[in-house]
Amino acid sequence: MIPTWHPHFDLWILLFILGFGYWYVNVRIRAHTIPATPGPTQRQWWQWYMALALMWFVSGWPLHDIGEESLFTVHMVEHIVLALVVPPLLLMGTPRWLADATLGHPKVAAWLRPIARPVPAFVLFNTIFILIHWPTMVEMMLGNQLAHFVIHSLLFFSAVLMWMPVLSPTMAIPKISRPSQMLYLFAQSLLPAIPASFLTFSTVAIYPVYGAAALEWGLDPVTDQTISGIVMKLGGSFILWITIAVIWFRWTSEEREWEEINTSVPTS
Repeated sequence: MIPTWHPHFDLWILLFILGFGYWYVNVRIRAHTIPATPGPTQRQWWQWYMALALMWFVSGWPLHDIGEESLFTVHMVEHIVLALVVPPLLLMGTPRWLADATLGHPKVAAWLRPIARPVPAFVLFNTIFILIHWPTMVEMMLGNQLAHFVIHSLLFFSAVLMWMPVLSPTMAIPKISRPSQMLYLFAQSLLPAIPASFLTFSTVAIYPVYGAAALEWGLDPVTDQTISGIVMKLGGSFILWITIAVIWFRWTSEEREWEEINTSVPTS
């Protein structure tokens, strides 16, 4: 039932680059070149490496292999984590100096800024998210490791862009206002309902490439894809609505503090 262990060298290399690279640029490069510039906070260290741990958990053995070979529900969990959990953690874990030197670099920001705006980011992410769950695309991913890696990379990159209007760590790519952030994420929670509905309410197996592999786990193919649709809709919406709630409380707190400042200033 559990697939035989085998190495995922592409994942290991990526995690090493992101993990060691983050430590090296913050501890070695920043400390020796711009020591007066604040580095990551303790929370940012945790956020960055938590993102890498989650990436390893869902994209390594055994979950990734189960999602490829047996259960589309597990594959869906991987997509949700890679799109809605890992990118915001990485963005929040990026210190200002590093964000300005990478994402905010003039040459990078020049081409990144236009597609990181709310409308282009929204369209790009949701288009890719819907297309990668098209039966032909799923069959391509499961039949070709390179295609699988490229498609997951596109999903991840578009997800980073989708989160930029809310969590951009650099002023070179400014965030939108708090109310706009809530409206933007609310819209993000609606569109995935379209593919999720097809998965949840279909009475036939949409992904024949999986065959009857789900039976090994006590599920028939239709039940497996029904659960995956529920994960897509409820899991994704839960993450986005929790984020909206956090933004709301922060916004009201900022407004309250601003009102207290105004009332404390003596009028002439």
